[in-house]
Amino acid sequence: MAVASFLGGCASGGGSGASPGVGDLIDSGDVRLVQITPELVAANRQIERDPVPKELLDYRPESYRINPGDTIKVTVWDHPELDTGGGGGQDVLANGRLVHPDGTFYYPYVGTLKVDGMKIEDLRSAITSRLAHYLQSPQVDVNVVGYGSRVTLQGAFKDTSSQSITTVPLTLSQAVGAAVVDAEQADLSGLVLTRDGKSHRIDMDALSSHGSAIPNIYLKPGDRLYMPFNDRKEAYVMGEVLRPQAITFKTSDLTLTQVLGRVGGLNPVTAKSEAVYVIRGVDLDNMEHKPATVYQLDASTPAAYALADEFSVKPGDVVFVGEAGVTRWNRFLSQLLPLSGIIRNAAAPTGN
Repeated sequence: MAVASFLGGCASGGGSGASPGVGDLIDSGDVRLVQITPELVAANRQIERDPVPKELLDYRPESYRINPGDTIKVTVWDHPELDTGGGGGQDVLANGRLVHPDGTFYYPYVGTLKVDGMKIEDLRSAITSRLAHYLQSPQVDVNVVGYGSRVTLQGAFKDTSSQSITTVPLTLSQAVGAAVVDAEQADLSGLVLTRDGKSHRIDMDALSSHGSAIPNIYLKPGDRLYMPFNDRKEAYVMGEVLRPQAITFKTSDLTLTQVLGRVGGLNPVTAKSEAVYVIRGVDLDNMEHKPATVYQLDASTPAAYALADEFSVKPGDVVFVGEAGVTRWNRFLSQLLPLSGIIRNAAAPTGN
């Protein structure tokens, strides 16, 4: 009776290709079974996505404007007495003057100027105009020798030191390159740029894929870059594979073929090649109207792996490989035979 019950359970759900438990869920409407076909793969590949928000692409930096924290070096030719410090032999920052947090700047014979947001050319003109009351035709040169404007970096970078916004515009690619991404821990698809209190997700893996160049995204003072770690972004591989495990996402494009390859492929002895499932999580806020989706791949032919190579696995997916019928039978027998031995030993005469 136990064997008949077992075989009957294996037979049920055979029409849908799913296990009995999955079959029951499909019949109840809680799970939607979708076959992985060329049509499905083509439809998924046609879904367009814009990896970079338009407002970031549209931003173009103007000529450099002075900011609080900058260090300004003013040179008045033929008047070395107006230079700060002991001359050119000292550190260039020591010969400069700091723009205070309130945006003001002081220089002899000029007084205090409000320079926050002023262009370098405008400051040169303002200093020249005021010095002209004391000097004949003053020749003035103004340079920024220290920068107070910064871009902050956090997360999976090897160098999270803040980077300066200088007179030469700083791009996202330059900032990320200087910080050096931690290739083992970083999630390249989840970079977040926070600007003016608004966060923008940038998929750097998608931007650099297929040989395309990453567009120039210019950074501005106060921007913050966060490269997330990949330890919380995983897909889970279970069932009849050689090495069941959780797989982390380092990029945005992880295919079913890659997932199966990382776990050593299907177990050639125990796996049912027609029963490769990708179980995608449900929307907890909309469970009644949107059932969970289970994608099924029939991997019994080599051509199926061409489809699998175009099917993207998402974070949180569970890849499950079912067991072959003979495997169920062998496992059932391995449990049944020890039980029969116990019963036989219990029924044998004790000899007392």
